[in-house]
Amino acid sequence: MKKLIFKSLARLNKKVLPSYSKKGLQIEKASKLQLAIIAYRAWVLKNALK
Repeated sequence: MKKLIFKSLARLNKKVLPSYSKKGLQIEKASKLQLAIIAYRAWVLKNALK
């Protein structure tokens, strides 16, 4: 059940949230909001793959 929720969230994130890797964003120059989005996406992805 938990894995299904995270997989759904990961799909939703892919459609809604921006992909900074495709834009070529450098982590050193990222704002706090951009870092928070990156961390959230990584957390959801990690839990979806467990």
